[in-house]
This record gives sequence, structure tokens and C-alpha cells, in this order.
Amino acid sequence: MGRAFEFRKERKFKRWAKMAVQFTRIGKEIVMAVKDGGPSPDTNSRLRTAIQNAKAVNMPKDRVDAAIKRASNKDENGYEEYVYEGYAQHGVAVLIETATDNTNRTVANVRSYFNKTGGTLGKTGSLDFIFNRKSIFRFLPGEKDLEELEFELIDSGLEELYLEADEEGNDIAVVQTAFEDFGKMQKALEDLGMEMKSAKLERIALSHTAVSEEQAADVFKLIDKLEEDDDVQAVYHNMEE
Repeated sequence: MGRAFEFRKERKFKRWAKMAVQFTRIGKEIVMAVKDGGPSPDTNSRLRTAIQNAKAVNMPKDRVDAAIKRASNKDENGYEEYVYEGYAQHGVAVLIETATDNTNRTVANVRSYFNKTGGTLGKTGSLDFIFNRKSIFRFLPGEKDLEELEFELIDSGLEELYLEADEEGNDIAVVQTAFEDFGKMQKALEDLGMEMKSAKLERIALSHTAVSEEQAADVFKLIDKLEEDDDVQAVYHNMEE
């Protein structure tokens, strides 16, 4: 078949694997949202957000509906959210968000990943001075003028508004606001009829650590292990890009 075929096949498998991980993580978000606020997206903003994020990664509707139905069952266990913090090799800070039904398993796995890659798991709160939690919204701006949009969103806590390109090269508007302004900004964007691509609480690094390509490869050994774990929802680092 040739080298080109093998390359395309490898990329396809990686894309499928990434998609499967995204579906698992969003499935957990849906379960936690339903357990927290009920099965109706009309009255449950967290669930509405999770469904928006599911659409953004093309998660099939039947999988979304199945997750909502499963979570609506009172006998179905929910997930607990925990944050783990530590340092990878070369002084790079790493913060991990997890959702788990077995905390002993999760912390044991996370600790083993740090140990096996030469890192150190730290105490909760030890990286508060490095990472700041922000509300990040991505949506299609349509014909909307960015300056006009900025003016309309400023009362909802807007801190930053800029454009970035998606994988197809289309312009995506990105809004950043404070953690506590998530609900207010979400409602403002919905009222404006913006087509949402994703709405998330993300960790933004306030300071960065410079590393060489070889050192970055060492750090990514840890990040890859963490991201492959089913209990891990998100991994953040402060490597300088």
C-alpha cells in the first residue's frame, strides 16, 4: 500500500482515538450536570453547556441522550471532581482536572505517572500562583462586527475578545472572562444568538517555563500518560510555546 497509506491510516486512528476520549470526557460532563441540576437543558445551564460541547466535537445525539438517561437514574453513581498538581521534569508545572468514581484509583494512577516520568506530585493549591481559572467561550461570529460585539459584552464581564482559526481555517471568536462570570456571559451570548462551539472553564498559565525541544519531549511523556487516563478530564501546563 505504501508509506503514504500507512501515514494516513495512522492519522485516522489517532483522530478516532482522540474522538473517543473526547466523547468519554463529555459523557462525564453530561452525567455530572444532570446529577447537579436535572435532565432538562432549558433549566440546567451546566447541561446546556455540556450539550453544546458535545455538538462541537460531533458527538452523536444518541450518545448524548443515553448519557442524560443514564444520569437520570437515581441508582447510577455520579462522579467526583478532583484537581491534582505537580511538577514534570525541568520545572514545568502541570495541573490535572479529574472526574472519578474511585478516588483511590485515580490518585494512585496520577502519582505513578509522575513517578515514572521523573516528576513530583504536589499538594492541592500549590500551583495557585501559576494558574488562573477563566471562562472561555468559542463561537461563530457570523456577520457580527467585533468592536460592536465587544461593546455588547463588556457589561457581562468581558476581559478579552479575539479571533482564532479552527482546523478548517474558519474564524472562531474567543471570549475570555472571569471564572465567576461564566453564567452571565453564557446568557449574554445566547441572547445574542451566537452559534456556540464550546464553553469551558480553563486554566490559564500566568507564568511560563522555557524548555528545549528535548526537554519538552520529556514533559510530554507525562502529559500523554495523563491524557490517556479515563479519569482525567483536562491537563494544563506552563511550558513556553
